[in-house]
Amino acid sequence: MSNKDGMNYAPQGKPNAVVESGEFSFAAMALDHGHIYGMCNGLTEAGATLKWVYDPDPEKVRQFCDKFPGVAVASSEQEILQDPEVRLVAAAAIPNLRGPLGVKVMQHGKDYFTDKTPFTTLAQLEEAKATAAATGRKYMVYYSERLHVECAVFAGQLVQDGAIGRVVQVFGLGPHRLNAPSRPGWFFEKEQYGGILCDIGSHQIEQFLFYSGASDAQVLHSKVANYNSKDYPELEDYGDATLRADNGATNYFRVDWLTPSGLSTWGDGRTLLLGTDGYIEMRKYVDVARGGGNKLFLVNGEGEREIDLQGKVGYPFFGELILDCLNRTEIAMTQAHAFKAGELCLRAQEQAIRIE
Repeated sequence: MSNKDGMNYAPQGKPNAVVESGEFSFAAMALDHGHIYGMCNGLTEAGATLKWVYDPDPEKVRQFCDKFPGVAVASSEQEILQDPEVRLVAAAAIPNLRGPLGVKVMQHGKDYFTDKTPFTTLAQLEEAKATAAATGRKYMVYYSERLHVECAVFAGQLVQDGAIGRVVQVFGLGPHRLNAPSRPGWFFEKEQYGGILCDIGSHQIEQFLFYSGASDAQVLHSKVANYNSKDYPELEDYGDATLRADNGATNYFRVDWLTPSGLSTWGDGRTLLLGTDGYIEMRKYVDVARGGGNKLFLVNGEGEREIDLQGKVGYPFFGELILDCLNRTEIAMTQAHAFKAGELCLRAQEQAIRIE
């Protein structure tokens, strides 16, 4: 499903069911961001059964049912939360509501899968941590720029196999197209979206932790600005940050809402990994002036390679998440990692210098 901004919110993978039909039921609610389609599509491709959907906006529900015609429409959140068959709730609420909703879901004995960014305040993070610990439930996060991009998945496999040695630096570019008329009102209110480093910066910080193998990091410097969106004074259309991990790896990333209309897709997202024995570049969504996305470039002691990953790898995270929920394991993503990425984007946002 593509929105008016040109973004594909529901990437299609290679279906690889890890459970039988009806073995793992989940529900969708809070359809405020289009990422809910990718979240649900990934889970259903992995064999999960989408039982319910709920949102107070009937038009959002109608559009969702068009995409997932077998889903039943719940009359309230409670109808979902009180259903013992529902093991996990997927939600893409307005960002400042994601944390409180997750707490409610976990308190009802269900695992929670939220769109990024997972929180807009450190207080929300602490409440979610406490609830996850008390209930034993999962608070998982859809960091889609790594989890739902095939070249990013393959890069992780290369790093794990030692193709570039130890990762010592991660460089991330996360430009997005604004297309302001297509955006809801909350998108422009900082209290609700949390700030650019909190929001789309969360993707970048999560990738840094993952590819570098770090468990923690320090935000050394961050800054934000509104360069080209003066009609929306609370919007930050630019942000960047520098981090240092506990294992010595470093990170610089830039995110923005400045993608020009002439680009063939919503954003030229790229990630570069520098290792002690080589480097990797991911051109995730477009290879400018050459067409197509999901391109990976690998340079190491064996030479130079360009690898087209489109349709080649799939998205193993979703099947791993289902099995984690069933087996109470942490193969897809550890809870500590999900929370740490959420924490660091909040800290980057909190200490950011504002450029006027």
